[in-house]
Amino acid sequence: MRTTIALAFAAALALTVSTDAQSRYTAGDGKLRVALAQQPLGPNGPSKGPDTMANGGIQQLLTGMGATVRIEKAQLTPLEETEYGGWKKLGLSLGHFADIVSKNERDGFFTVGLLATCPSMPGLVAGLQRSGTTIEPLRIGMLWLDAHPDFNTPETTRSGSLGGMPVSVATGRALHVMRRDAKLDPPMSDLSIVMGGVRLTDPLEQRLLDDSRIEQLSVDDLRNLTPAVWQQLDRLNRISDKLYIHIDMDVLDPREVMAHGNKVPNGPSSEQLARLFEQIFTRYPKASAIGFATIPPTDEGGLSIAALNRMIEGAVKGVLARR
Repeated sequence: MRTTIALAFAAALALTVSTDAQSRYTAGDGKLRVALAQQPLGPNGPSKGPDTMANGGIQQLLTGMGATVRIEKAQLTPLEETEYGGWKKLGLSLGHFADIVSKNERDGFFTVGLLATCPSMPGLVAGLQRSGTTIEPLRIGMLWLDAHPDFNTPETTRSGSLGGMPVSVATGRALHVMRRDAKLDPPMSDLSIVMGGVRLTDPLEQRLLDDSRIEQLSVDDLRNLTPAVWQQLDRLNRISDKLYIHIDMDVLDPREVMAHGNKVPNGPSSEQLARLFEQIFTRYPKASAIGFATIPPTDEGGLSIAALNRMIEGAVKGVLARR
């Protein structure tokens, strides 16, 4: 009898969890809720990139898919605008961005991050980390898709660019004040990160990677959706409460991002990644947000914005397929 009751309880609990996963981002009218969350501040000042992404047709595409869309933008307070350095301002802006992402989750909106640069990532992860129903931080797993690992520290960097450091910041290897300003605390575990499409690494940065426990997927893995992709995502899903997918537009083949300052040959296409994202967001109800960084400043032929919209559409199709 006890066994029967226990099995019935487990089945009911599983049904509750499944139903919650399916309806988390769906309003009472049955419409999917999507938040376009903009983080326009970069290490060197404001970027027009998030506005370019928000106004490049994605709103019309999402409403055409039956979604309710809201847009919010991280902004500094007047007092914070007087801060003495760009890196400090960025950390404070990321704290505001984390609040937006956390609110999206609590309000039942699926977050699409429109990011000035990759250093926005710690704020988005922090928002998911702080979006639970208790004060305990959630465990966030991340699939990092970028032609570069962005794993430098101030001690290893060749360029001195903060743009090459966000993953080291998020994992607690550098710039701890910035991470805490971004509200990412505790830092991410190496085991909660999988990198895909990385193909250009600095020598000392590679040494840090070799000494880390971060896993890698190749460009061919991403293109062909090999078993390695699902093995890594299954692993992240087991050890995480929520999953975040991060894309630097330079991960793409240069033909789609010709004006990107950091493009690298031999990347996957946006069609291939859109197919990947649709499957990820269908298979994994814990997949809670996707973010895109560094849209090229010019876009002849509209190829970059079309690639962006295609990838967002793939992710949203996956969320819709849960219902």
